[in-house]
This record gives sequence, structure tokens and C-alpha cells, in this order.
Amino acid sequence: MKTQIVDGWPKGNRIKILITDTDAAQVNAIRRTILADVPKMAISKVRFELGQTQDQKGEYFESVNALPDEVIAHRLAMIPIPTYLDEFVFPEDDPANEGLPEDQWGSPASQIIYHCSIRGPSSENKEETKTVRAGDLNVLGETKLQISETHQDIPLTILLHGQYLEFYAYATLGRGKDHAKWAPASAITFHQREVAVLNNKKKAKILFDLDLGVSQADFGKDGRIDEIDQVEKMRKAMAQVSQGTGRDADFNNAISMEKVDREFIFSFDTDGSLSPEMVFNQACEVLSNRFVLLNEELDTVLA
Repeated sequence: MKTQIVDGWPKGNRIKILITDTDAAQVNAIRRTILADVPKMAISKVRFELGQTQDQKGEYFESVNALPDEVIAHRLAMIPIPTYLDEFVFPEDDPANEGLPEDQWGSPASQIIYHCSIRGPSSENKEETKTVRAGDLNVLGETKLQISETHQDIPLTILLHGQYLEFYAYATLGRGKDHAKWAPASAITFHQREVAVLNNKKKAKILFDLDLGVSQADFGKDGRIDEIDQVEKMRKAMAQVSQGTGRDADFNNAISMEKVDREFIFSFDTDGSLSPEMVFNQACEVLSNRFVLLNEELDTVLA
């Protein structure tokens, strides 16, 4: 198996990878591993502070708000948390947790703590509500673990006059097979690579005249398009001359899409906790370690 990032990618948290010398089963194994076994940080426990608080002017605010605590905790769990896999361990592997009950687990080696304390509008404020966002969480630790600017506008809840919200949120490493909040990526897809072949220039003009951003000039001297993103653009454009459009008879397969044997286009989006390259590399490492362990077990059994 060989891999190569498609030219022009990644784009932010999205990536396309060309995987060659392989088959669908092997590519699907990478897909499943990303979903289930690549670890990331996510908020797994929240402690809400209840009661009343008072501002400098003596106005009281109470810990009630529009959403139940359980809903807010769920929203917190889905916030992308910056993940540094070489700096943290799983809670069950943390030596500081050895011999302690699970509800007492927690050390800087296995968790990140965030604090949020925010009040709704005061009685003197003309605004009716205050929106609590992911950016209102403050990390109790290194600043690099702060919620990234990209995700700081994620809304959590709203506060009305006289309301406040305060909590401590604890993020730990986990895997997607245990809960979706620990899945580092979504929209994970793959398909066999294709090339576009120009079979009939005259009939293909029906497509080119639709002004969809594709033209005869896209095809090389050999009448083929091999560049992956351009092939995808051509494939989407050809939906306008497919069966049911009324143009398919005249088009008559003037351009065909031919599959490339043992080559696949693999793509996915990360939530921002890890870079796309890191997610893919981690999936390959997990699979490699799994097969090494399997070989060792087979050698032991067959010895």
C-alpha cells in the first residue's frame, strides 16, 4: 500500500489522500480505525456549581438557565478539544490513578480542566440575553490547550436576567468506539479512482456549452483527465447530461469515466482536535500495531 496527499490538500480540516496498490477491504479498515480507534481529547465530566452569586453592585444571580445541565454537558462533550497525543495518557493508564476509585481519577497527565463562570445581563442592561459560547471556557493549564479561535463561537446556551452559569469541565483521552465525542473525524468516504476519457468531441460539446466550468481544453493530448480534483469536477458536471435530463441521448457517452485498478481516493473531515495528517497516520499506526500483535499471538499458538 502506498499513500499520497492529493495536490492542494489538506484544506483546513479536510483532506484527500490517494491510496494505491491496495484493495477496498484494506482502505475500509483505515476508515473503521479512524472512526473507532484513533484517540482524541473530549470533555467527559462536568461539575456544575449551584446556588447564588452576587455582583459588585449587590445584584443576585441564580444558577438556573434555559437548558438542563445534561444538555449543556452533552454540548460541551462535542466541542473539539486541542489534542496532543504525546503529552497525555488514558485515565486508566495514568499511574496517579492507580488504586483510586474511578470517580477520583484525574491528574495533569490524563486530563485537562476548563472553567467557565458567566452571568446573564444585569437588571440595568438593555440586552435581554447573554449567549454562552465555547470561547467562555478558560483552561486551567497551558494556553495551547485553550479552545481554538475557530471553535470559540460554538453556542452552548443563553442566560437571561438574573441567571448565571458556572462549571468545571474535565477532558480526557478516549476512542470513538466508546462514544462519538471521541471520534476525531466524520464524513469518512472512499471510492475507486477514475479518469475521464473524451470519446467524441462533437457530442461532448453539449456538456461544454452548459458553462459548468469544464471544457475540451481540460483534456490532454491523449484525451484524458487524470488530475483527481478535475476528474471530480467533470464527474459532477456530467450529472447534467445523465439519464433523465433529456440530453443523454444526444450526449451518448461522449465522455466516459474509467476506473483505475487498485487505486482509491480517501477523504474525511476532522473536528479540529487533530490535524488530518495526524488522524490518518495514527490510524495506520494502530492498524500496524494490531497486526504485529496478531502475528505474535499466531506464532505462540502455532509454536
